[in-house]
Amino acid sequence: MTDWLVGLMDRLGAPGAGLAVALENLFPPLPSEVILPLSGFTASQGEMQLLDVIIWTTLGSVIGALALYGVGALLGRERTLAIAAKLPLVKTSDIEKTEAFFQRHGRMTVFFGRMIPIFRSLISIPAGVERMPVLTFTLLTAAGSLIWNTIFVMAGYVLGENWHLVETYVGIATNVVIAIVVVAILVFIGVRLAERRKGRHASRR
Repeated sequence: MTDWLVGLMDRLGAPGAGLAVALENLFPPLPSEVILPLSGFTASQGEMQLLDVIIWTTLGSVIGALALYGVGALLGRERTLAIAAKLPLVKTSDIEKTEAFFQRHGRMTVFFGRMIPIFRSLISIPAGVERMPVLTFTLLTAAGSLIWNTIFVMAGYVLGENWHLVETYVGIATNVVIAIVVVAILVFIGVRLAERRKGRHASRR
């Protein structure tokens, strides 16, 4: 992974870092906590300009996010509802509640979502489904990504050869987010199963 990133930046420079970040949006297993600090470290060695790295990685974030926005837009509301109707334990009302939340808080969700592990990429899809204005989505994504990218690029720049420490600490935060998501899913499943059992008991009376 690291060798591939180094080779990409050796060949393309800062645009290579931007390309890697764009791919990270589409393929989350390519972690930004590796790409960005490594880019900052490379800049600290004088092989790339720091400002160029920040600009290109932010551009890469926006391009990757727009691609996923397009996926959401192609999916659309009707297809999303149709898929939800076929999923066990999921109700159409769940999607409608999510829509209502996104209509009220969509801008803040897109902006801050760009700074939360795992959700950084996924948040683009509901934005596309809800057809958030493309310009608004692009500006919010660019602003959130600029903050996230600058922090991690600068961390790699300052830490130098110890840039990999960033991955360690972000990995802890990512695990916390995953744990919260898993607990939320388990609670959701538990509540739905309880509701289903109550419904069966009520129908028998």
